[in-house]
Amino acid sequence: MPTELDWNTASKIAENFVSQWTSREPGGSVIGFDLSGIRFAHSGGVESLTTFAPFTPQSVVRYASVTKHVFCAMVLENSDLVALDDPLGKHMTGLQAPLRDVTVGQALDMSGGLPDVRECLSLLGLSVYTETKAAPLLDYLSRLTRLNFPAGSEVSYSNTGYRLVEAALERNGLRFNDFVQEKIAAPLGVFLKAPDVWNDPVDGLAPGYWKGKDGWQLSAAGLHISASGSLAGSAEALVRWLQVLLNGENGFAGVLERQSSKRPLADGRLSDYGLGLRRTHLGERRFVGHGGSHPGYKTYFLLDPENGTGFVVVSNREDTNGFKIALESMAALTHLPLPTPSTILPDGLYVTEAGPWWLEIKGSACTFIDGEDTLYDDGDGWVSSRSASSPIRLHLEGEALVGEAGHAPRRFLPVKHHAVPTTLSGQWRSDEGAELVVAGGMLSMGVGPTRQTMPLKALGNGRFLFTLHDGPWTKRVCVNLLDHDRLELVSSRARMIEYRRST
Repeated sequence: MPTELDWNTASKIAENFVSQWTSREPGGSVIGFDLSGIRFAHSGGVESLTTFAPFTPQSVVRYASVTKHVFCAMVLENSDLVALDDPLGKHMTGLQAPLRDVTVGQALDMSGGLPDVRECLSLLGLSVYTETKAAPLLDYLSRLTRLNFPAGSEVSYSNTGYRLVEAALERNGLRFNDFVQEKIAAPLGVFLKAPDVWNDPVDGLAPGYWKGKDGWQLSAAGLHISASGSLAGSAEALVRWLQVLLNGENGFAGVLERQSSKRPLADGRLSDYGLGLRRTHLGERRFVGHGGSHPGYKTYFLLDPENGTGFVVVSNREDTNGFKIALESMAALTHLPLPTPSTILPDGLYVTEAGPWWLEIKGSACTFIDGEDTLYDDGDGWVSSRSASSPIRLHLEGEALVGEAGHAPRRFLPVKHHAVPTTLSGQWRSDEGAELVVAGGMLSMGVGPTRQTMPLKALGNGRFLFTLHDGPWTKRVCVNLLDHDRLELVSSRARMIEYRRST
């Protein structure tokens, strides 16, 4: 590895990204730093499309899932009360099997198979804007009797584990925002806040925006946020905290190493997703970081623990690719090659012989159950997503794509032309009271003016796709027919919402 770090080139890379955000649109900041301080800070765009105040490194945004590693630091500090090896049911007595048997560690390292609450609500027809509160959401989780997959068998992103572990700590009298204020914000002299709901006031919070067909739109969300993504602050505040982690200061010695260590799956294989941190590889080097996404906000940070350096990206716009900005900046800083996107897999839609597991290839983009990743050359005809939270590794065998998705073995075959059978038609109802109707090859969900009617695409063997629009989000959902009178709706983070035929 070169001994000289190229801050000049890294700065130019970051500046090129933010320069594309004009003074009439939302923006963000990119900061490069080391243990001695900030090496550069570049900003573009504005904090608000009302005031047009320039975005700065002091602008406050929602960190979204960048919150996760901060919450995990709280969990580790209180392991005498809630330990990683404890089953969730030890602390959340209302949970049913198999959710209650998932360990705290599995709930935090994305191997627990816990269905994501927000995506569950989408599959029940509730919009991203629908307001929900903490207690009813926990009641809802206590009614669930299915996981996305057996705990410890796969890795797939979900926020629910963080919600449940936060509730477990609260039952011991420990609140996440209190930890943030007492252990981080006050000692470091920075502003950070972890509100419970979207509408809680946050001092100086920049509005978030997403690009609709009619231009930039103000963002909003109704879900009780939870410690999976509640933290808000500026780019500078995040840098100061990350310096503390890198240095092991203020009682956080060894925390970064512990959180970024590989985590074991049930069969002993190791996952690159740790405790709120992802491991990212450039060449032979390992880096750690995490991203965050709320409607209208995107964040990312990437750290080099060996050299004590890092990059922070924050923005109040939905279209920011913070991972790309941070990774390219880190590659420039360390003189390491970027991974090469691969287009060797044939474009098309693929599906496993049975089950709801579908995949689409478009160039180097791979969409697995509606979670999109870039595929990179992995040598010897293999491609890899190089993602800790959505690991995919595939190669071509005849016309099939064979390998792993989420660390689970998969074999995908090209989708042939199929018609939607008339036997699927009828009214279907979930135990939660949600209803959908299938008629004439179309699926309808929602009530009154919120009702959407969407065409179904048959994948064969009782699987069908439809596209659901919800504010800034577009989701493709798989209908998987379990038997003549029972089906499930499957998305990337919620794979167990069942409906039964009512007529």
